[in-house]
Amino acid sequence: MSAGATATAGVDELPPMRQRIGFIAAVFGMFMAILDIQIVASSLNEIQAGVSASSEEISWVQTSYLIAEIVMIPLSGMLTRILSTRIAFVVSCAGFTLASLGCALATTIEQLVILRAIQGFLGGAMIPITHAISFSIFPRRMMGAVQAVIGMVVTLAPSIGPTVGGYITELASWHWLFLANIVPGILVTWAAWNFLDIDKGDLRVIRRLDVLGLTLMAVFLGSLEYVLEEGPGEDWFDDDLILSLALLCVFTAIGFFVRTLRHDHPIVDLRAFANRNFALGATQGFIIGVALYGLVYLMPLFFGYVRGFSSLQIGQVMFVTGVAMFFTAPVAGRLSGSMDLRLMLFIGFLLVGVGSLMNAVLTAESGFDEFFWPQIVRGVGLIFCIIPVSRIALGTLPREEVGNASGLFNVMRNLGGAVGLALMDTIRDVREDYHWNQLIPAVNEGREIVLQRLAGYESMLTGHVADPQQSAAGMVSQVLMREAQVLAFNDIFILLGVMYLLCAPLVLLVKRIES
Repeated sequence: MSAGATATAGVDELPPMRQRIGFIAAVFGMFMAILDIQIVASSLNEIQAGVSASSEEISWVQTSYLIAEIVMIPLSGMLTRILSTRIAFVVSCAGFTLASLGCALATTIEQLVILRAIQGFLGGAMIPITHAISFSIFPRRMMGAVQAVIGMVVTLAPSIGPTVGGYITELASWHWLFLANIVPGILVTWAAWNFLDIDKGDLRVIRRLDVLGLTLMAVFLGSLEYVLEEGPGEDWFDDDLILSLALLCVFTAIGFFVRTLRHDHPIVDLRAFANRNFALGATQGFIIGVALYGLVYLMPLFFGYVRGFSSLQIGQVMFVTGVAMFFTAPVAGRLSGSMDLRLMLFIGFLLVGVGSLMNAVLTAESGFDEFFWPQIVRGVGLIFCIIPVSRIALGTLPREEVGNASGLFNVMRNLGGAVGLALMDTIRDVREDYHWNQLIPAVNEGREIVLQRLAGYESMLTGHVADPQQSAAGMVSQVLMREAQVLAFNDIFILLGVMYLLCAPLVLLVKRIES
């Protein structure tokens, strides 16, 4: 199909059945790429034992994937211009599938980290390419339904990732976290090759490729992702490596932006931010990324540290969010065809904010019941955010700019998640220390309730330990630490809730998009 025919089909009528099948295949590929970010989260202990890694090394199984992915995402627009949408997607999916096989066969942590980086780099292109395809081939009147499908994948995949990973590891082994990609990856690659022929590549673009701009961008985004991932655990700039990489990030960022804005053929075209709706949509995407990835991280942390839940128990609680999103997506998609997208996004921000505040009254006994309704509210809110925000960001751009802008939009959302996780870790540490210092004065041996608790522990431990009195004091200390942790989690949920409520009015700055 010629470019002109494709453009006409995209505006006036449904794309041919072949292209629709290709789009479905692309959505499955995007689902795999996003799912694999979180699928290892609940199985890191098993992977650590399997490849004989240390506790410091095992975190690189996720970090390497995220760093490589965030470097690739903005490059997707350039790849599609050089290779065509079909070939770029096929290379991405085939490479992701082969790297998944390599991960399953890895026997050392070094092999696994390198292969995870390859997996994230090659698979990362599938996410923005799928977004770009949707805006390139479907008419505007179908955008509600199409973005509902994409929105469901974007929100559902990270939400069910830990659950799926926990079940796979429990029923088989950690190797199947990666082997499970092989058959779907082959099918998606085959379908993309046969049904995604929607444009032609231009190899002449290679001749004017800005290698310096590419290098600066890769170092800038890679070092930024590393600092955000590892900073909280290393006390930020107290660590020499974090400080060095932060400085490297600043200098390469300056170099990248200067180079990009001055070059005739930049590696990434930042002029998309001159479009008001894109700039606001990308900013809102960043904010949504904080909740999308942050809450998936925060809830397992609470259940693991405070409640001592297993990965399967955590997955069962978190599955509620996925179910809420799954059933809300079709309704939200239909509403987006008739409702003002700004109002829809406003409602989404409010629901995410309210849902977060509903969890700001946790106790050390909070479990499934206390998280059920907040997850429902947040799940509905996230779908109401994801569906309109992509249309706001990409819906007013010329068709030839959508590929490049889609990469920028997805980078902003992923950076939102990375920044959110780093802030949550830092705030949790700071607030735990604060609440610990506030609770310590309450443990006064002259208070009757403290004496009763100590006596109870001593009685329980007598005959089982050498020094029951010291052990009882240790148990009281553990209770205080647990309570300090719970209060810190409550503080984070309050901050999240307030942030989303305050961000809701931002939608008033967006220009109306006709459905």
